[in-house]
Amino acid sequence: MSKVAKKVVKAMTKKTIAKINHGNRMETYIPSGKAVAGPPLGPQLGQKNINIAAFCKEFNERTKDYKEGIPLPCRVNVNSDRTFDLTINQPPLTYFLKQAAGVQRGAMKHSQEVAGKVTLKHVYEIAKIKQQDATLSFLSLETICNQVISAAKSCGIQIVPKLDAEEYGEFLKQRKLIVEEELKDLQAKKEARMLRTA
Repeated sequence: MSKVAKKVVKAMTKKTIAKINHGNRMETYIPSGKAVAGPPLGPQLGQKNINIAAFCKEFNERTKDYKEGIPLPCRVNVNSDRTFDLTINQPPLTYFLKQAAGVQRGAMKHSQEVAGKVTLKHVYEIAKIKQQDATLSFLSLETICNQVISAAKSCGIQIVPKLDAEEYGEFLKQRKLIVEEELKDLQAKKEARMLRTA
């Protein structure tokens, strides 16, 4: 092939192939109504060359109907002209499960202890809410329910057909004492580790 023909072919391939930029996508969790320009969100947005004040204003405006502080998974696609497309999904499964079970944290050893209990009705309602997400909208409700059940197992939350309020209240009182002991043990281990390094 001659030099002229190579230049023509090279010029044609440059025009037909669209440039794809994979570095303009960001996924993060942002508490509802609490988007601020400071760390950790501000530096992440700055790296993607996004107008931080406009982003925070839009995010807080779109999440004003949520209870403040709920962690929301967000996807941000950045355009070449510094504009962005913000997609806000429903809170994560673990948030809904812990709220339904009435616990602050899951089990440290999920296969050996039970952090809380939820009914099958809770699982169904959580699945209905999560089905609104764009990433899960194509899945059947049964598949989403199975995802909720597996997330509950990983948190140490037990799925039961029915739940008695009085028994569960007693269970939560006992669980609170166990969690306090676990936190004390963790703090003692942390202090012991700090003494060894000092």
